[in-house]
Amino acid sequence: MQSLDVTPRVWDRLLAVRAGQACACCGVWSAGEQAALALYGPLARRDLGPAIVAQIGQSLDGRIATVAGDARDVSGQGGLAHLHRLRALVDGVVIGVGTALHDDPRLTVRLCPGPNPARIVIDPRGRLPDDAPMLRDDGVRRIVIQAVNRARPAGVEVIRMPLGERFFPARSVLQVLREAGVHSLLIEGGGITISRFLEARLLKRLHVAVAPLLIGAGPAALTTQRPELRLADCIRPETRVFSLGTDVLFDCALSDDAVGAASPVHGHAGAGLPSAPRSGFSAKVGVAANLTAES
Repeated sequence: MQSLDVTPRVWDRLLAVRAGQACACCGVWSAGEQAALALYGPLARRDLGPAIVAQIGQSLDGRIATVAGDARDVSGQGGLAHLHRLRALVDGVVIGVGTALHDDPRLTVRLCPGPNPARIVIDPRGRLPDDAPMLRDDGVRRIVIQAVNRARPAGVEVIRMPLGERFFPARSVLQVLREAGVHSLLIEGGGITISRFLEARLLKRLHVAVAPLLIGAGPAALTTQRPELRLADCIRPETRVFSLGTDVLFDCALSDDAVGAASPVHGHAGAGLPSAPRSGFSAKVGVAANLTAES
């Protein structure tokens, strides 16, 4: 397990990678700085197409909140800083309306330098109040995806989609966001929203931040609609493990593109950590997982 050292010069390099002005593989760095570049470099890159990453913070026993719904202190300070770094490296952050109503998130970048992403809520029935923190006008794009004919405050973009069942298909959500010019995405929550993107095989990476905490009961981190009955059929992603200080992060690559993104751009070891071999990866994720993609 590698410990991160996200120094100012490392973060400046990562923001330059995001802007297409640098790489994450060249330079002389400490071991902790190399780990930071190896973790965030693949997400900052824009030369490999849009990055679709999901992040979930959970307890040791796989809970994201208490029975009463208290979720604010599941992640430690290191986990929260990591989440803000992810926000700074993507074009937009997506949450479901349940998370927006319960947690009142701002979805801004406050614990590190960097741009605020577009804030996107999936709200089929228009339940989110217009005065929700994530809809406040601060110069950043705010997007509501809904099925109902409900007006929103000036400046809030409304994308209307037909609602066949209880949820919008994750693939359709991704399509309308790309048409709106939002490409690299962080699927931040909650567990149901992340699970639907996972089931649709749309995630390139999944970050699971585990805090040293035992809750005992409460909502589970990830629950798919069609759970596998045999371990042989479950997803077994290529995984790297990093220490965030207060939390332990599992960085899970869910596609060949995600595995390749960790390779040095200039063909040398550089700052990157050893990456897993790509042979057989698609078979493990696409065939053994046996998930049904959404139409």
